[in-house]
Amino acid sequence: MLKDLNYTLPYTTFDREEWASFDTTSTTALTEKEVKDLQGINRQISMDEVTHIYRPLTRLLHLYSLATKDRHQITTSFLNNRIKKVPFIIGIAGSVAVGKSTTARLLQHLLSTFPEHPKVELVTTDGFLYPNEILEERGIMNRKGFPESYDTGRLIQFLADLKTGKKEVKAPIYSHLEYDILKGEFQHVVEPDIVIVEGINVLQVQTNKPKKSHSPLFVSDFFDFSIYVDADEENLLEWYIDRFKILRNTAFNNPKSYFHRHAHLTDEEAVKFATDIWTNINGKNLRLNILPTRTRANLILEKGTNHSVSRIKLRTI
Repeated sequence: MLKDLNYTLPYTTFDREEWASFDTTSTTALTEKEVKDLQGINRQISMDEVTHIYRPLTRLLHLYSLATKDRHQITTSFLNNRIKKVPFIIGIAGSVAVGKSTTARLLQHLLSTFPEHPKVELVTTDGFLYPNEILEERGIMNRKGFPESYDTGRLIQFLADLKTGKKEVKAPIYSHLEYDILKGEFQHVVEPDIVIVEGINVLQVQTNKPKKSHSPLFVSDFFDFSIYVDADEENLLEWYIDRFKILRNTAFNNPKSYFHRHAHLTDEEAVKFATDIWTNINGKNLRLNILPTRTRANLILEKGTNHSVSRIKLRTI
């Protein structure tokens, strides 16, 4: 949460009821089955959450996308129609286990109900991790998810291609089952209206010094709007352990799963193993690299103990 800072941040804070009052759209509400299909492992998203949090947020993003489109049309007119159509890009950041993927899927579905932008693509930055063989060569397999484990240059090129109006761009695909990049497989993104880019690293800035002749580019430079999904670390650890135990009983039972060898852990062993991963990798990455990016977001969704959003912070400048 936003605290222990000695300066005033440019955010306005809203509780659930006030935020819900901003939904004046006529978009079709999701059915309970659709919500269930969109939510992730151990993520119980209620219809109340959709109504109070995600529908108003969708309206805000819709208005931002229309304003950006109008600005783009002005520039296009000034340059005698020399600029191609470019998508509105939304970045979604936050810790492992905070529920970024569920947020992204819900927004993708709700945004696509507007006739002005029916084609909404969702891309995760997991696909831009280096393959395991490269991580092993560099001795950083145990730092998967840390900044150095991503091919950030490739991700920036992907976003640059989108923003220059390239008709079709492709993103690598990551398999959570195999815990690796799928060689030769790609997600093809063709003339989208909106692209949602979700990942723990999307608001991070490069820490190594750029070459003298180059100005650094950051992933977030290509975003028209950014969201950070926030929660206290004690809750994140609990959610991560719960998710690990569910996967132990489901996906890990698949012989092709990278974690198949952990399918027969007892509850006590599973808790210890997941806690160790959090302590040595995910929690450390959160504190060093993810949490410091929170105040770079346009909007922060603060979650309470039950995964429900309790407060919304919207950047006002």
